[in-house]
Amino acid sequence: MAERSEILLNSIAELNEVEALSFLANEFPGAVTFSSSFGMEDQVITHMILSGRLPISIFTLDTGRMFYETYYTWSQTNERYGTHIKPYYPDAAHIEAFVEANGINAFYESPAMRKQCCFIRKVEPLNRALSGNKVWVTGLRAEQSSSRESLPQLEWDETHGLYKFHPLMDWTTEQVRAYIKQNNVPYNPLHDQGFISIGCAPCTRAIKPGEDFRAGRWWWEDNSKKECGLHVHK
Repeated sequence: MAERSEILLNSIAELNEVEALSFLANEFPGAVTFSSSFGMEDQVITHMILSGRLPISIFTLDTGRMFYETYYTWSQTNERYGTHIKPYYPDAAHIEAFVEANGINAFYESPAMRKQCCFIRKVEPLNRALSGNKVWVTGLRAEQSSSRESLPQLEWDETHGLYKFHPLMDWTTEQVRAYIKQNNVPYNPLHDQGFISIGCAPCTRAIKPGEDFRAGRWWWEDNSKKECGLHVHK
């Protein structure tokens, strides 16, 4: 798969983001999907896909503990583009068992407990969402964390058995904000309140001036542990 990845990467190297998305959609018809959490990056990609009428499906993972503002952005996005972004929810029985055994806020107790919560609410639904697809489009950017600085724009994901494409990998936050403003793209109002990376409400806070991009996520944990499992490869 490494050789095929290199061929695909070379094919899109000289294309802009929309052209690259279109190329992959034609290369893998009906099997390219985009995961949105309604953050700034994801709203940019959503605009590219829907305004360009690209044959790429869009889904979101509704963990059940999202901010009101995130649901508002979801609704505004559906209304603006006349679409219906598909939600995937965690298994109710697994949530019930976890909360009954550990408590409603058990994720604060240890990294292991938090990752178990993330697995139930995010990873398992993601596995269902990606099933049958060959390309997973994400909003990852190199600027977001040190672990993402060396990611190629297109890579093979052994865990899910598909290609991952990060069209905005080299974009800066300023570029993302400028694109949103220029194209009047709906965005999460929490971004105007110091929230940069937005996840579940109990696990996300606004960051302070000078803090790392991911400082607002699982702020009670060591920085080296700040992943939920969605982008961890085998």
